[in-house]
Amino acid sequence: MVSASVFQKAVELIDKSSNILLTTHIKPDGDACGSVAAMYDTLLASNKKVKMIFLSELPEWYEFLFTKKPAILGDDVTIDQLKQGQFFETDLIVLVDVNSNNQLPKLAEYLKQNDKPVLVIDHHVTGDGLGDVELIDTDAAATALIVFDFLKYANWPMTDKIAQALFVAAATDTGWFRFCNTDSRVHQTCAHLIEAGVNPTQLYHDLYENYSPRRFKLMIEMLNTLELHFDGRFATQYLSQQVFEKTGTAMKDTENLVNECQRIGTVEAAALFVKLKDGRVKCSLRSKGTIDVRKIAAKFGGGGHTMAAGVHLPGPLKDAKELILAEMAEQFKQLDGN
Repeated sequence: MVSASVFQKAVELIDKSSNILLTTHIKPDGDACGSVAAMYDTLLASNKKVKMIFLSELPEWYEFLFTKKPAILGDDVTIDQLKQGQFFETDLIVLVDVNSNNQLPKLAEYLKQNDKPVLVIDHHVTGDGLGDVELIDTDAAATALIVFDFLKYANWPMTDKIAQALFVAAATDTGWFRFCNTDSRVHQTCAHLIEAGVNPTQLYHDLYENYSPRRFKLMIEMLNTLELHFDGRFATQYLSQQVFEKTGTAMKDTENLVNECQRIGTVEAAALFVKLKDGRVKCSLRSKGTIDVRKIAAKFGGGGHTMAAGVHLPGPLKDAKELILAEMAEQFKQLDGN
């Protein structure tokens, strides 16, 4: 848990700031989107001027969380415009659900030359200490839980929209309460959010029963590449740029698709490899708990959690896949005591 003294430092940092820039990691997931949306509405209600900037496109199924869509770096504003203050003359930068340079491509160089204070709100184990004040709680199942505690400490109002954003963030980072990181704290926090006006049934429909036909076709293409390794204990799948073009989808549409093959009873861990336009391979790793995928990702410069991690690898796909297979073989060997 974050101590009261650190929460107080964060409150003081916000109190003396007028223009606040909010951002999060590349390829924002539900926890990133929900936590940013909650902080945005909270800071606006505190009479702050706030702008959001994302490093990649906002997934369409999270758009309903935002009163205003975030600007996209590279599309709506260039890194030079950001550095020169043409986008926003900020006096505080808030990093939400991220504390690592490798999760902040392009923005990392802006942060290095930036002379404004930085507030970090994050729950990941891996981090580069980017904040002047850091609300870090690696025991929290989602960054949303830290944001909830922060709002409660500061006695900021919990509107139904803020509650909805935090519920989505917590629910998605726990696999809708299926993952083993779902503890009593998660349920207690979500109970408060439901009391504040959240409708879990409607949110589940909006998030998981509302795929576009294009995204469903992308999932089918992915499942057709399924391979099982190590007696069915490890599943791999891949997607190419040609498949994105064929289905009319984009990288943002891959969120959570890696989880689909974990429905197979023998599968203990899974990987989804996505060939990027620049030749690299994005590898998303998932585990049911026996395998620590964070260790594998960290070895190649990535990061995440024990059960969910990611890393960018050099291409081609065959070489990237062999790297992960070798590491996975070692993990199974250690697990089996061989």
